[in-house]
Amino acid sequence: MDRFHRYYQLHGLLKAHRLPVPRREIEARLECSRATALRVIDGLRGYGAPIEYDREANGYRYATGTAFELPGLWFSPSELVALLATQRLLAEAEPGLLRDTLAPLRRRVEQLLRAEHLGAGELARRVRIERMAGRGVGGCFEAVALALAARQRLGIVYHGRGDDTERRRTVSPQRLTHYRDNWYLDAWCHSRRALRSFALERIRSARPAPDAVRDIGDEDLDRHLATAYGIFAGEPIAVAVLRFAPERARWVAEEQWHPRQEGRWLEDGGYELRVPYSDARELVMDVLRHGAGVEVVGPKGLREMVVQALERALGLYSAVSRNEAVGEEE
Repeated sequence: MDRFHRYYQLHGLLKAHRLPVPRREIEARLECSRATALRVIDGLRGYGAPIEYDREANGYRYATGTAFELPGLWFSPSELVALLATQRLLAEAEPGLLRDTLAPLRRRVEQLLRAEHLGAGELARRVRIERMAGRGVGGCFEAVALALAARQRLGIVYHGRGDDTERRRTVSPQRLTHYRDNWYLDAWCHSRRALRSFALERIRSARPAPDAVRDIGDEDLDRHLATAYGIFAGEPIAVAVLRFAPERARWVAEEQWHPRQEGRWLEDGGYELRVPYSDARELVMDVLRHGAGVEVVGPKGLREMVVQALERALGLYSAVSRNEAVGEEE
């Protein structure tokens, strides 16, 4: 049992007893030796605990008429390290997010780590996270998070990338989702009367709306937002069948593309992956990044989309090659 936990146990023991607690009982409760029990008593005194030794009763107690509580943050060393690692992960994954809000917590954790000689600065210096395609959270994260926690409707102004227009929406926030280094608000859109996912950085403004929020059950949310491939919501319309070449199979076989995916090894060392999808756009992009290492077996429509994308890419490179050849001739 670590020292912090013994402090906590001793504090609870002394606080619960009006009469002095014998040292042997302290040793039994803390499961420690006499020397360790005395060190724990002295250590707790070092945090300001008014522990007195009563010679007549041969026991320890808190001084009469005094009030003492342990610090607000009281964790074991392993919990402190995990907490600081979590804060570090959040800071690296989304720079600036909740920085000011979490700063007092981080300072307190670092103080406790230093007290335990665990090197608060080492973890922060030796953890590295690279954000590859994160777009930030925009200026409305706090307003959205507060509405989500308080179960309030929001009036938002949303800028859509597809048509480059801004629209006003009234939504009932359901969840915040962090997906591929970007944040999304899953919400019931009262304008569309359907569940929608909004990229958080595209929300230009967010203000509480007066009407009651509409709550959607977890099962309904999962069925609509998590049953198909990627960030695009909706019930699956088909299952993609992808066959990966042996040189790619060893990586793909250990990846999770979707919670309901199915995979099997092929006789030639390749790997077949089946994933449900409702909107093929994101799936096509993921297929294309594997280049010649994957073949879309079906459905036919998905295969044709990938073929068309590859043909367009080949057309671009062919045009560049022709222009370069003409330039050399001149």
